[in-house]
Amino acid sequence: MWEAYKKGFKAYLQLERSLSENSVEAYIRDVDKLTDYLQTSRQLTTPEALTLKDLQQFVKWIAELGMTATSQARIISGLRGFYKYCLMENITSKDPTTLLEVPKLKRSLPDVLSYEEIENIISQIDLSKPEGGRNKAILETMYSCGLRVSEVVNLKISCLYLDVGFIRVIGKGDKERLVPIGSDAIKYISIYKDSIRIHQVIQPGNEDILFLNRRGSLLSRVMIFILIKELTLKAGIKKNISPHTFRHSFATHLVEGGADLRAVQEMLGHESITTTEIYTHLDREYLRRTLEKYHPGFK
Repeated sequence: MWEAYKKGFKAYLQLERSLSENSVEAYIRDVDKLTDYLQTSRQLTTPEALTLKDLQQFVKWIAELGMTATSQARIISGLRGFYKYCLMENITSKDPTTLLEVPKLKRSLPDVLSYEEIENIISQIDLSKPEGGRNKAILETMYSCGLRVSEVVNLKISCLYLDVGFIRVIGKGDKERLVPIGSDAIKYISIYKDSIRIHQVIQPGNEDILFLNRRGSLLSRVMIFILIKELTLKAGIKKNISPHTFRHSFATHLVEGGADLRAVQEMLGHESITTTEIYTHLDREYLRRTLEKYHPGFK
């Protein structure tokens, strides 16, 4: 019975919400957790029959399994999405998740790299190897344009307008945006495209993909993650760095420099301005640290 609900929910997320495969799988895993609990407690009932109290017991169960407050909040968010779908499809007449409390989260600000640290990381790339030219172009592009890792691996040659200094990015939910690109990134993309990529045997279907692996096909997101971890280690930087750190740093440097928040939102492809507002918090932290460091009377 629940398998049919999950199947319908999955189709809704893919077709109507246009979510990525990773996001769809995450939502389905959240509902899987609920059905695991229902089986364990021998009450595999229908979505309609579940009450707020049942869901509170479920949240208590996942907490006892050792799940962090962040993981619990993520699962509750997934269940809210599921019940929204159930209401739309008349599977349920009420939403028991409405009053379900999310555990209090301590909002930790992500690590940010300074411009010098980004330069240091990029300078660790071995340009004597063919993949070195590609990797330099990738990191320059990520920092120059604030791209998500999925956006950079899927970047197409047909979406480059380097002569006018823009690239067309296909973001979450297949939403497109035009993003300005800096001269360094343009330079290294051109070197890679015209001097390195041109010598590769390209797998069918990957002809328009800009950044290719050595087999001539799409790079994996994991490969970018490993690359950045290795370069950060070589650079001797102790911060917790991932591909997303380049995006965070791009946005933080813009806000610190006085950029308009709406412009930053547009460049990052955020649907809501509230998502972009985290960078004003980062900026305030930066201002506080600056005062603590340089102001003799600031305690």
